[in-house]
Amino acid sequence: MLKLFIAFVWLINGLFCKVINLVPRHSEIVAQLLGDEYARLLTILIGLGETILALWILSGRWAKPTAILQIVLVISMNTIEYLMVPDMLLWGRFNSIFALLLAILIYYHAFIQKPRETVTHTNA
Repeated sequence: MLKLFIAFVWLINGLFCKVINLVPRHSEIVAQLLGDEYARLLTILIGLGETILALWILSGRWAKPTAILQIVLVISMNTIEYLMVPDMLLWGRFNSIFALLLAILIYYHAFIQKPRETVTHTNA
């Protein structure tokens, strides 16, 4: 269930908010950080990367390295935004609290939560 939630977060932010541009603020943040000229293209590329990450999470392959990648991405992206464009974030500097909670959830899912055991039935 946590895997679905985490993948959903990446999918919503990547595909819907960035690629489809349902939340133009994401492109505006990229423009503010990297310049206007390629902001939309870079936003789409970031969104595609997040969408691919969501699908990768669902695959379950290399879960721990993938979790480390996610944590690094979440913390680094949010640190840059916290320092450079806090006024453009949905909850301002409080966004960092949600980023930290997501990073903790990702860590918990990959490194602490025990996977469900598969029950097999035998005919006796």
